[in-house]
Amino acid sequence: MKPLAKVTPNTWEFLRDPMIAPTGFREYDARWKYPGEINLPGVTALGLGLGTQMMRRGIRPDIAVGNDYRDYSLAIKNALILGLMRAGINVHDIGPALSPMAYFSQFHLDVPAVAMVTASHNPNGWTGVKMGFDRPLTHGPDEMAELRDIVLNGEGEDRSGGSYRFVEGVKEAYLDDLVGDFRMSRPLKVVCATGNGTASAFAPELFRRLGVEVVESHNTLDYTFPHYNPNPEAMEMLHDMADTVKASGADFALGFDGDGDRCGVVDDEGEEIFADKVGVIMARDLAKLYPGSTFVADVKSTGLFASDPELQKYGVKADYWKTGHSHMKRRVKEIGALAGFEKSGHYFLAEPIGRGYDCGMRVAVEICKLMDRNPTMKMSDLRKALPKTWSTPTMSPYAADTEKYDILERLVGKLVAKAEAGDTFAGRAIKEVVTVNGARVILDNGSWGLVRASSNTPNLVVVCESSESEAEMKAIFADIDKVIRTEPGVGDYDQTI
Repeated sequence: MKPLAKVTPNTWEFLRDPMIAPTGFREYDARWKYPGEINLPGVTALGLGLGTQMMRRGIRPDIAVGNDYRDYSLAIKNALILGLMRAGINVHDIGPALSPMAYFSQFHLDVPAVAMVTASHNPNGWTGVKMGFDRPLTHGPDEMAELRDIVLNGEGEDRSGGSYRFVEGVKEAYLDDLVGDFRMSRPLKVVCATGNGTASAFAPELFRRLGVEVVESHNTLDYTFPHYNPNPEAMEMLHDMADTVKASGADFALGFDGDGDRCGVVDDEGEEIFADKVGVIMARDLAKLYPGSTFVADVKSTGLFASDPELQKYGVKADYWKTGHSHMKRRVKEIGALAGFEKSGHYFLAEPIGRGYDCGMRVAVEICKLMDRNPTMKMSDLRKALPKTWSTPTMSPYAADTEKYDILERLVGKLVAKAEAGDTFAGRAIKEVVTVNGARVILDNGSWGLVRASSNTPNLVVVCESSESEAEMKAIFADIDKVIRTEPGVGDYDQTI
């Protein structure tokens, strides 16, 4: 049967009939408010649709399935598993997991498909599924559109032959794979911030196995998230990490989001280093080991990947691409890049470093190795060695899921028109407007401002960077915000400068 867009809670129908809000099918994963936008029969319909998609594509009917630590995620996973088994799929349940542990399990168990129940960094009240058939890739817009049509049109097909098994030991194998035979040769004291999310069950143990002294910060599993929502892009978490570094005298802090696929960094001076700048620090180190490499950066990221003299010295090529973990994973694999870096804190480390999927734990290991290769350097030294730029945090004004893409299309048109008319931004000439993912307005000195639509939440996304000054950065934001404010459907920012 076709799922309904809305069923009233606390009714007979709510327990019987699948309800799925169409807006939950996003560019590269699925996310809904639960139970307001999807109910358990709806999740089962999603599983049936995902299994049907596998069968239609000729994928071997085996899938690894995991769930994050939210209190309702197990119920969501079990409902999803029921739908997958109805479709004739053999389910390999790896239990509670990080998203990268689920991706790892595809390789470890040699299964072609994965479905990870998580709302990632979204706050409690959200649920979702990250899924993929072609390791290390996850669904992109084409696969998500196909899945949406199968599910919403009621095209899920029941088949016999589905099975279930619970797989022991995947967590241990994942940690063994991360650590390998590496041990620190210099003393290192690191604040481990997990915001009481799923990474609490992984990160402290990982650091200790590397030989790192751990300063624990909210490392007790607690699905109510009593201190803050684990999101290392949010200033609330970064400020808490900075306070802990200053209080403990740690060498730096590493923070992880709710499903462990992102990593945030605060240095020894308590300075938050936005993830794109951490990416440049890592790229500089990797360029010495692998000269001539290509690095992918998302359109929200700093322009330093292309302009940094140190990277240019080693013949590095920069490729700016669409924001989103699925887009970035795909691009890294497509062009044979060594790594991809996203401003939100997703890092995609390909062979021979990683397997190409985003893993906050792998990033933590590689940062520790980087520090081991630079025994006289502090994290703040590495930050200060970068060319100076001034950038905003990622800011997200409200725009309804049903309207945000139409709003963005109009905004892109307005910004392109300003460039074509010879208008200025922050008093400077507009060099070009890159429209690969929203609009990135690049000025004649390399400074820029970006507006795009969030793929995960009902928001637009705004980021600005100046190569000149904080004042110019604020002027760029003011000018781009002036254009955004011409759209009455755009609401308040979640944070601003």
